[in-house]
Amino acid sequence: MIDEADRVTLFCGSGTAGAHHEVMQLAERVKSPVGHALRGKEWIQYDNPYDVGMSGLLGYGAAYEATHECDLLILLGTDFPYNAFLPDDVRIAQVDIRPENLGRRSRLDLAVWGDVRETLRCLTPRVRLKSDRRFLDKMLRKHAEALEGVIKAYTRKVDKHVPIHPEYVASVLDELAADDAVFTVDTGMCNVWAARYLTPNGRRRIIGSFSHGSMANALPQAIGAQFAGRGRQVVSMSGDGGFTMLMGDFLTLRQYDLPVKIVLFNNSSLGMVELEMLVAGLPSYGTGNLNPDFAAMARAAGVYGVRVEKPKQLAGALRDAFAHDGPALVDVVTDPNALSIPPKISAEMVTGFALSASKIVLDGGVGRMVQMARSNLRNVPRP
Repeated sequence: MIDEADRVTLFCGSGTAGAHHEVMQLAERVKSPVGHALRGKEWIQYDNPYDVGMSGLLGYGAAYEATHECDLLILLGTDFPYNAFLPDDVRIAQVDIRPENLGRRSRLDLAVWGDVRETLRCLTPRVRLKSDRRFLDKMLRKHAEALEGVIKAYTRKVDKHVPIHPEYVASVLDELAADDAVFTVDTGMCNVWAARYLTPNGRRRIIGSFSHGSMANALPQAIGAQFAGRGRQVVSMSGDGGFTMLMGDFLTLRQYDLPVKIVLFNNSSLGMVELEMLVAGLPSYGTGNLNPDFAAMARAAGVYGVRVEKPKQLAGALRDAFAHDGPALVDVVTDPNALSIPPKISAEMVTGFALSASKIVLDGGVGRMVQMARSNLRNVPRP
């Protein structure tokens, strides 16, 4: 199937863990763009000259186009649940070690039950070397153009915007966190900012409730991660909704002196629920939170706490929290109007947004990923 196809795209999930080298070898041999799901980001995005971003509701870049404009899509170790973002008019092959995942999300032309790394080790030497890069280069250009577009929206006076853009918080956090940090990410808008801003490097971990979408997961996951690695930096990217749901677990940090750093994205709302209501054409209802000063609460519990309301305070507050020997909470007051726009918007979604015009929907930036896209473009011949 690969030899017969002119345009091949690889789409990777968490099943590519430990198979980065093998995926890159196949992509080089068949000149394939490589997209990923959220759970595949930490395993496949770094050191990837074929990267075209992420598909799905939290997606960015050219992954959607690459999966729809190919004539063979190969799904590698992914049980990608958003079948509305998968094509129905191209040939699809899927490799997964769990047979129950094969064909569960899309029609398949070929199902391969096997480990991704071992399968690619056997497969890659057998496929014919392709020399035509036109499809790959086209997707790399589209990817860079897409990222450049959202960067312009994000960078406009973002370091002076009050309330603080959550994109700015995630971007600064990515810059200041350790190279081997473990990030735990709350379900909701924190997933969006983590997907678009946290830079994987093969050493960092990004953990969330990516299969079930359970709220309030970040703090208990951070507790477990910190117990497992006492000397490793663990950062909980918590939303105010998730944090308040399991706020009792905050005392566990104090009880066991776990040096987890909580970066609280405090927009006083259930942002993802509001977005879903907007898309459905419904006015937001019951999504607002009347929050206390979480930093004051942290200090009352004997934990380092600081509240950030202006962008110029952010970097210093994060540095101080990371340097603190013990648990710390940085309560960042963020813009509740900063919501995510999916990479592809249907007519029904547009109608929904129009009916809910009382909200401002901002298109988020993409942090350092634009640098990666620009770097990859160096390999694309000039037309």
